[in-house]
Amino acid sequence: MYVLDEGLTVTGTLEYIAPEESIYAARFMGDRLYLVTFKRIDPFFVIDLSDPKNPGILGKLKIPGYSDYLHPYDANHIIGVGKETEENQWGGVSTSGLKLALFDVTDVNNPVLAGKVEIGEAGSDSEALRDHKAFLFDRPSGLLVLPVREVLNVERTGTVYKTYAPAVWQGAYVFSVSPDEGFTLKGKVTHGREETPYSYWDSADSVRRSILIGDGLFTISGSEIVVSERGNIGKVIRIIPLPQDSMYPKYPYPVE
Repeated sequence: MYVLDEGLTVTGTLEYIAPEESIYAARFMGDRLYLVTFKRIDPFFVIDLSDPKNPGILGKLKIPGYSDYLHPYDANHIIGVGKETEENQWGGVSTSGLKLALFDVTDVNNPVLAGKVEIGEAGSDSEALRDHKAFLFDRPSGLLVLPVREVLNVERTGTVYKTYAPAVWQGAYVFSVSPDEGFTLKGKVTHGREETPYSYWDSADSVRRSILIGDGLFTISGSEIVVSERGNIGKVIRIIPLPQDSMYPKYPYPVE
């Protein structure tokens, strides 16, 4: 990590933070940098930037999995969105489901995991891993909305041998988040009318954005806008179809 001044002159460096690992996520908050690297496990680093000439590591936490995106909860807590991992039969590491993590940095020298939740199995995905605008967190209410493509392997029926096939659910998970309770599922919203017994990407029913307006949660896909009751996520208030002028829907991005 390199600290540059206004003239782009390097004033401080911090090298070999995690040798042979890749940086997956970074978040600057005040005079600190929160950094996630990954190779086999997820070191979460707290880095001090208060002295631009002498940045240093304050603390770190090693846990399985990794975060692709870090979002502030408050001054002492950070939300991570990424993937869970597990050791495979060849001695390596494979990704499994999506993971939400809540890091507590109240003690900067000893960060801890205040809560986590895993969604789905291998193949599960979220647009928020690549585009932070797909992630919604409302600090006053503590509501977090995450678009999800959830894959679960279910047993096939009517076959001679015991086999499994992926069932794909697409929509948005809605959680309440707090340092004391971690992540609490409040409900799920889907724009698809049923689970599909196959895997596909970029369906018109994939939730791409969400926004809270008044008492409503608006989730937006390429096919429609679904308005759910904020206090009762399972209650749909209105469905607004969106025009489809071709077999390749133009996904809207109305929430900046």
